[in-house]
Amino acid sequence: MLRVDDVHMHFGGIRAVNGASIEISEGSITGLIGPNGAGKSTLFNIIAGHLKPTSGKVWLSGEDITGLPPHQLFHKGLLRTFQIAHEFATLSVRENLMTVVDNQPGEQLLDVWLRPGRVRAREEEARARADEVIEFLELTHVADEPAGNLSGGQKKLLELGRTMMVEARIVFLDEVGAGVNRTLLNTLGEAILRLNRERGYTFCMIEHDMDFIGRLCDPVIVMAEGQVLAQGTAEEVKVNEHVIEAYLGTGLRDRSAGSGR
Repeated sequence: MLRVDDVHMHFGGIRAVNGASIEISEGSITGLIGPNGAGKSTLFNIIAGHLKPTSGKVWLSGEDITGLPPHQLFHKGLLRTFQIAHEFATLSVRENLMTVVDNQPGEQLLDVWLRPGRVRAREEEARARADEVIEFLELTHVADEPAGNLSGGQKKLLELGRTMMVEARIVFLDEVGAGVNRTLLNTLGEAILRLNRERGYTFCMIEHDMDFIGRLCDPVIVMAEGQVLAQGTAEEVKVNEHVIEAYLGTGLRDRSAGSGR
């Protein structure tokens, strides 16, 4: 469904992504893991149109989408969430979801004046859709709460809910579990699995929680130093010598720095 061919991203002399190539199959939940600084989020930003690569190509269902801006990719069904949730803090949960719906007649001043019935009908459709998403994600008790008051985990659920307001084909989740308590993480995991199995969503996720990755993802792709290091099931990459070296090498340096040795 999505293919990344030999992508490079240079920032001056820094090679954040250095010849990465990956494939994501339709209907899969693909995990993307690696040590901090491996280039994972930069690769996500390239795929999602926030960065134009120095070289290389990104293909979606055979179409070259390299460098297309996020709003164009949105219309092609490619969406992403962020490590830090981006909500409209003063709007309610329901209103946050309703803002996602595209081509609302209420956005046109003439329609507001001349076709108020059409505007109301479309808004009611958006409200009904938002309420379905809220129920699916078990957020009914905070539907009218300002989104800025939500917990970190609830905000991640809200971001996932935004992807459900449109016909998403492939969704990129950047550290969906970061700062989320175990109970809400389980709710997030179940929502992702249901969207994948019941609605055919394709997912790719960056995540550091290997238990979470192991429960949801197959395959798992490992990056290090801007390149793809390994790929396989969660169990296979856990015992891969190159993966162990990449992770333990970073861990040993961190521990030495922290202890002053």
